[in-house]
This record gives sequence, C-alpha cells and structure tokens, in this order.
Amino acid sequence: MAARAGVSRSTVSRVVTGHPRVSPEARLAVESAVAELGYQPNRAARSLATRRTGTVALVVREPEERVFDEPFFAGIVRGVSRAMARTDLQLVLLLAGAEPAAPDGVDTDALARVERYLLGGHADGALLLSLHADDPLPGRLRAAGLPVVVGGRPPKDDAIVSWVDADNRGGGALATGHLLRRGRTTVGVLTGPADMVAARDRLAGFRDARRDAGRAPAPELEETGDFTRAGGARAMARLLRRVPDLDGVVVASDLAALGALQALAAAGRKVPADVAVVGFDDSLVAASAQPPLTTVRQPVEQLGVRMVELLGTQLAGDPALRHEILPTELVVRASG
Repeated sequence: MAARAGVSRSTVSRVVTGHPRVSPEARLAVESAVAELGYQPNRAARSLATRRTGTVALVVREPEERVFDEPFFAGIVRGVSRAMARTDLQLVLLLAGAEPAAPDGVDTDALARVERYLLGGHADGALLLSLHADDPLPGRLRAAGLPVVVGGRPPKDDAIVSWVDADNRGGGALATGHLLRRGRTTVGVLTGPADMVAARDRLAGFRDARRDAGRAPAPELEETGDFTRAGGARAMARLLRRVPDLDGVVVASDLAALGALQALAAAGRKVPADVAVVGFDDSLVAASAQPPLTTVRQPVEQLGVRMVELLGTQLAGDPALRHEILPTELVVRASG
C-alpha cells in the first residue's frame, strides 16, 4: 500500500485512521491506492491503535416492557439509527431500567452492569434516555471521560452533559390553552411520573396556560399518573371522582390518553361532548384512537438524530457542551 501510494507506512496509517495531519497530496495518493487495491482496514487492529471500538451505546433507564411497548422509544431508536447510518459507528442497546420490587426504584444490578460495560472501554460514547430523579450515571460517565449525550433535560446537573429535549413546557401550555380557548371551563391534567423532568415541565406548561388565561391555581385539577395506558386509566378515574364536572383534560402521553378515554367511557362520559381530551407525543396510536386524539407533537425521531450528531462532535474532539430544545406543535383531531 505504502509503495503503491509513494508514501511512508505511517502516512498510510494516518490516512486510514482519519488523522488530520496529512497533506492533501498524500491523502489523495493513499485514497487512490486504497481504491485500486480494494483495501479493507482491519477493524480489530485499528481499534487497538486508536483505542476506539466503533460502537455507541444507547442506554434506556426503563424496564424492558415499557421500552418495547411505548411508541416514543421506537421513534427515538429510528432517529438514532438513521443518524448512525451516516457514520461508521455501530449501535448497541443497553437496558438499565427501574426494578418494580426495588424500594428506591432503581435496579442496581442492571445499572452496575451497564456502568461496568461502558467504563470497560466497550463503547466510544453513550446516549442516555429516560433518566429519573437524581440519576448518577451521566455524572459518572462524564467524570470518567466518556462522551455522553442525554435525551431530555437531565434531572440534575444539566450543565455537565450535552442534552437535547423537546419543548415540554411549551407543549403543555399549547394543549391547555387550546382547551381553554375552546370554552372548556374545568380543565384538569394527568401528569407523568413526578421524578421525570419531562413530566414536571408539561405540568408547568399546564399551570402557565391557566395563569395566562387568568385562572387561579387549582391543585385539585392535577392528578399524578405515568406515561402508560393503565396508569392513565387509573389517574383519570381518580380525577373524575374528585372533579365530577370535569369537561377537559390534558394527558402526559398518548398512551396514557388512551387509558383516559377508556376510563371516561366506563364512567359514561362522551368524548369530546362531555370531556375533551388532549394527549402528548403524536405517536402512531393517536390517529387510530377512538375518537382520533388531539395531541402535542414532539419531534421524537429528530431528537434521536440530534443526540447522535451532538455525540459525533464530541467523538471528533470538540469538548464543548451543547443544550438544545426542539419545538413542539399542536395537532388537532376529534377528541378535543
């Protein structure tokens, strides 16, 4: 190879490994020799030389049943895969979710396994998704020098890592303002888990819209739920018992909104005649709901794409931290 290109072996190595300190003439000569000889680099040898694995880990801090049941995660994976296809990197999925039986909600065994894997040099960087409470993983990985990007604003120390988030607060305000402008007088909210920033931001948006409409704070209209269908049904039933004259509800996710529709039907309340419903995500289930669901669209796939792109800047040697908030928009259908 070196003889064919008329350069030294070290120059060939620098070109093949992408080193920037190569003259344009030498780079062209080596690339021409590569094409002529049909050369394929030995990835194992290259990994030893560069200390790179060619692998990025997507770490999801949720139980596997939620990861594979909820459209949100499928959308993130599609976006990540689309962006990774434009690189030479491979993706590995690591699940380190909450263990239902654990008192503190953390599966420490799974978390320890994931941390050992990442800090053992098996991945060049990590994409972290669905963090809860004071999750220690981002700080530990950053302290070890591993490039990290978080999907969603982290619950704690959001300035120590790069992150990409949707405008959850603005989306919550859009949904609530829409119902108030349509003349709904008693609008409630079913929140997501209180230990997740996205859920707290959507609730803050609900409160913003009420305040902007001149409404006094009304804690009795707020019911804690989660992002699941079953959780939405339970939360809707509790809210209806407390506020029987409810005529509108903003729900933290589309899946939870499907549960809310189920609970409303069981209570004999028609949608939207009696109670208007707005979800959040604009996932595939929204348009097929009965009635089709008005919802807040967040750019889930684009969020995955930007996570990979921001990680790519770190892998290229740029240490700057970046924080991005992607816009949300209201999609009006028949439910409200």
